[in-house]
Amino acid sequence: MQWTKKCPKYTYRKDGVYYFPKAVPKDLRDLYAKPRIVKCLGTRSPQSARFVSKAMLAKLEDYWLGIRLKRMEVPAAELLVHARSAYSSELPLMSDALEAYIQIKGPNKSKLFVPHATRNVTYLIECLGDRPLDCYNGRDAGRFRDWLNEKGLGRSSQQRIFGVVKAIVNFNIKEFGLDCRNAFSGVYLPSETITPRQPIATNKIKKLQQECIRLDDDIRWLVALISDTGMRLSEAVGLKQQDLVLNHKVPHVSLVPHATRRLKTDSSERLIPLVGASLWATQQLTKAMTSTYCFPRYCNEEACNSNSASAAINKWIKTIAGPDAVIHGLRHSFRDRLREVEAPVDLIDQLGGWSMQSVGQTYGNGYPLVNLREWMLRIPI
Repeated sequence: MQWTKKCPKYTYRKDGVYYFPKAVPKDLRDLYAKPRIVKCLGTRSPQSARFVSKAMLAKLEDYWLGIRLKRMEVPAAELLVHARSAYSSELPLMSDALEAYIQIKGPNKSKLFVPHATRNVTYLIECLGDRPLDCYNGRDAGRFRDWLNEKGLGRSSQQRIFGVVKAIVNFNIKEFGLDCRNAFSGVYLPSETITPRQPIATNKIKKLQQECIRLDDDIRWLVALISDTGMRLSEAVGLKQQDLVLNHKVPHVSLVPHATRRLKTDSSERLIPLVGASLWATQQLTKAMTSTYCFPRYCNEEACNSNSASAAINKWIKTIAGPDAVIHGLRHSFRDRLREVEAPVDLIDQLGGWSMQSVGQTYGNGYPLVNLREWMLRIPI
């Protein structure tokens, strides 16, 4: 009797070459041109044919299972509380509102605008679900507040998150003329007791300035620059070489907004005479300048990272001026030091870039550089 070698499972052989045949399931035949799949395995080896056919079958079964799952209705969909189908509303979902907010307002904003807005809305959706805007109510807003509290976020963080969410909803209501109220407006947010930053005493400022001169590096130049100008840290970190005007009868800093560092308010754009430690710092900066930016360690064409600068500087300042001292305390001290010499309030506001307190202060061009320097030279150093 003649013996015939049996083909591996899921295969047949033709002219010595193995093939893989498989009937298409009835529920998926609408996807295929033919009711049967036949693929040449390209091998004459039964061992190879067995391996390849099993792998091909497994891949097909996985693919078919995925299609069946996509076609299947979501189990217990009627129990979902956050699905659009659960609400009789055609208004945008919160995720759609976020997308519109980013697309329309985002192009001219800082690089943190999009991630901050996205993160805050992600919190909301995680807590309450992605609903149409008119399907949130005051009770939901309260639930969101409590959820943030349980998550360990402080009151100031909660206020910032609610501020962004309210802004997004308000923007969409006004931009698209939506007929709904903003459920996140008016929610009660307990105020957080914040200990005000204390100014750094003059004797400690002098000690800081002495240490800056002794150590003589970019971090110390930054501290010295702020100590006698009262600039915000972000303002100083984002300075460019062109902002330091030393070849002038009154050496000064020209504070203007840049692409990677905006200014806090319109009144923040100003000229500040350079005296004392700040003049020394800018002279050192100019000698060592290798970049368009004064402090390339923290600022470049991509971003201005004043938070990193703050962490490094505050750690050092505390070793000199005490555990409660921070870099922003120098700005508080700058105002106090100007008060000590009885400088006019509007002159102080002009130097520090603080908002004007009266309409009259906005009239005219303000104090000229010469007068500003005269008052700054009176400051206790």
